[in-house]
Amino acid sequence: MDRRSFLKAIAAGTVSFSLTPSGVLAKMPDGSKEFVGVLVDTTRCIGCRRCELRCAQVNNLPLPDPDDKKVFEKERWVSAEHWTIVNRHKTSKGTFFIKRQCMHCCQPACAAACPVKAMEKKKDGPVVWNPNCIGCKTCAFSCPWGVPELEPKPFPKIGKCIFCWPRLQKGLLPACVDTCPMEALIFGTRRQLLDEARTRIYKNPDRYHRYIYGEREVGGTSWMYLTAAPPEEMGLKREVGKKPLPENTTGFLFAVPYVLVLWPAFLLGVHKATERRKEVASKENEEG
Repeated sequence: MDRRSFLKAIAAGTVSFSLTPSGVLAKMPDGSKEFVGVLVDTTRCIGCRRCELRCAQVNNLPLPDPDDKKVFEKERWVSAEHWTIVNRHKTSKGTFFIKRQCMHCCQPACAAACPVKAMEKKKDGPVVWNPNCIGCKTCAFSCPWGVPELEPKPFPKIGKCIFCWPRLQKGLLPACVDTCPMEALIFGTRRQLLDEARTRIYKNPDRYHRYIYGEREVGGTSWMYLTAAPPEEMGLKREVGKKPLPENTTGFLFAVPYVLVLWPAFLLGVHKATERRKEVASKENEEG
């Protein structure tokens, strides 16, 4: 099901969205609720980078230049200032482009590991971050793809793709999906997207590698990929495994050096002390 068909299905009532205070809930015809997601068909991507530009515009990030093709000369990665990027890969099946962003794991290790619960898994699928982030980078250490990054600021916080959560709450498509001219990004529930991916592979065996990346990686992700070549040739890690990483979170926290475990508490204490000093200085200036 492509974007146009999905929107028609919404209008026809085959798939419905009910807006509630907690967000947009994807409902299947049988009434069950599922995570929403995006299927990335890399065989359709032309590397126009419109998704990069639109993401930056919607989230008030530094604007990239889509006409700058030099960016494809080396592999890039997402950052606190660039939540989505497009890379070019030369594979055994030819040259292809691939969009990268947070994978929005079904069972995210970042949310399980965050000591102040700044990382949050919404029941609709998106993994978002909240303002109470203390910059400890525990989420970055626990993420199998190393997605979360600190902002380049004096008192940095984590920045990453939030699946356009504010737009989803309004019943809108993610900005990157809405702007893709080739419909390489397909939005829907995970069940719909997996059905669509299997159908495409079955009908076009010469076009697609017989594997859906993200279906089972680390317990499954909301962003999934179809590729012509093996996923690893497109820069997609296969060594992340199938097991949900939160099962390892406790072990991870006890295994790292004590300074890493105590760092979040230390940073929080520094933050509170700084705020206290500002309050005292402000009162002294008023009294003086």
